[in-house]
Amino acid sequence: MDLQKANVVVVKIGTSTLTYENGKLNLRRVERLCRTLSDLQNSGKRIVLVSSGAIGVGVGKLGLARRPDETAKKQALAAVGQCELMFIYDKFFGEYHQTVAQVLLTADVTSREGSRQNVVNTFRELLDMNIIPIVNENDTVAVDELEGRNFGDNDTLSAIVATLVDADALMILTDIDGVYDKNPKTCPDAKRIPVIHAITDEVRALAGGAGSSRGTGGMATKIRAAELAAQAHIPTYILAGDDPHNLYRIFGGEDIGTVFDC
Repeated sequence: MDLQKANVVVVKIGTSTLTYENGKLNLRRVERLCRTLSDLQNSGKRIVLVSSGAIGVGVGKLGLARRPDETAKKQALAAVGQCELMFIYDKFFGEYHQTVAQVLLTADVTSREGSRQNVVNTFRELLDMNIIPIVNENDTVAVDELEGRNFGDNDTLSAIVATLVDADALMILTDIDGVYDKNPKTCPDAKRIPVIHAITDEVRALAGGAGSSRGTGGMATKIRAAELAAQAHIPTYILAGDDPHNLYRIFGGEDIGTVFDC
């Protein structure tokens, strides 16, 4: 599609892109992301940000050596980290004269017709008011995601949000610049696949496990998200998130990342 004509765009960014290895926020990257999204919003696009990172930020803020395994502790860390995450987003977006809103979702809310419509209505009003919704899983009350049974990951959540807001495009910013025909970390001759027109078993086989110790996703969940978005005829773009300016490049028509145009 012609991204210049895209109106509503969902952007998802993962924990491994937002934070350092110690779990603390990469403030320079977060600031550049907020500046880029603010500029896109100023250009007339309506942006929805799906942000991971609450538990990772909670780990960093409390100075823990590692992410805990116990569900209750992860819930507590999510509560701490989500507060810190929204404080930082509000600060950086505010510097560029943007208003943000926090939207925390659970799978049961988006799967029931009545509550799902309430979510749709809220998103519509926020976007009409030129407010940037910042969406995350409500980990403090929905333990299913922490145990791998709810949305499963924020890649899946971002695809669901894209359908709820009737997005024109879904952008997933991650720690790899697209889908490759081999593992680029171990195969120097791996080639990036610029366009995927159909998600086949062969494409699914290209996916691995979790991309880092700080995140829950990986290419498998991104391909699953692309499948969900494709059901609503929404193209999904996978881009390297280490430079948020890649969003400018993709909107400018450069051949970067991978687009699922299914």
